[in-house]
Amino acid sequence: MTSMKRKHRRWLLVGIYIFLGAYFVFSLFPFYWIFVTSIKTEKDVISYIPKFIRFKATLRNYADLFQLGPSQKGTGEFRGKIPFLRYLFNSVKVVPAAVGLSLLLGIPAAYALARYKFLGKESLAFFYLSQYFLPPILVLVPLYIIYQKLGLYNTYLGLILVLQLVNLPLTILVMRGFFADLPLEIEESALIDGCNFWQMLGKISIPLAAPGIVATAFLTAVFSWNNFLFGLVLMGTKKMPVTVGMLSFQTYVKVQWNLMAGAALVAALPPLILALFFQKYLVRGLTLGAIK
Repeated sequence: MTSMKRKHRRWLLVGIYIFLGAYFVFSLFPFYWIFVTSIKTEKDVISYIPKFIRFKATLRNYADLFQLGPSQKGTGEFRGKIPFLRYLFNSVKVVPAAVGLSLLLGIPAAYALARYKFLGKESLAFFYLSQYFLPPILVLVPLYIIYQKLGLYNTYLGLILVLQLVNLPLTILVMRGFFADLPLEIEESALIDGCNFWQMLGKISIPLAAPGIVATAFLTAVFSWNNFLFGLVLMGTKKMPVTVGMLSFQTYVKVQWNLMAGAALVAALPPLILALFFQKYLVRGLTLGAIK
């Protein structure tokens, strides 16, 4: 009887490992397919029979993407016609400013919601929650009209401000949980020792909540970087972010799948590098506070 149980347990473990392995391959296959598409020639990309392994690899697609090298005709012109680097730098300009503004405004608001009792506190918190779940498409038309009137259309400042519709509620809701988890006695001891409110906040509360701040900044950075709708409607051709700029590879003549795949991989690198750089804080921050 014991041997039968062992056999059943062994086959159960084998089945679990097979399922996990299959799920692992299933999860990573889209990334593999994007990568191999980015190094394929156009002929291999549009091949009737998909080529998973056997194909002619080339880095010319990335040279075209970054506009490196002269054209084949020797005219001295860049091979690429789409300014992908400009779109990438547009996102690099906007996202840090949007994240910084959301932290600057969101941390004091989150601290107030976590520490103080006042009339309408929970209603205000619910308002921020409702703003976070509000579909952006509902406010695009009035935002477009307002931006045209105020001169914010097709400006970096306009995109930075509109990203607060997503970033600020997320920052307040997440950081409220982190501040609420901090021991109140530490702050009271700092006040007794002679610190004023801002000294206590800057030297005690914020350093203790540093993992939460890093995790929140990373989440808002990812949401800002991946945002597509605001950049599509409120930005022009020269200042559009990288998520919108990748649409330029889709023309009325054809879709440049290899360049679009390369652009997708390059655009995914900054959040990945950020996650690896702040991994220690992210692991600690994402297991504490409101995300717990």
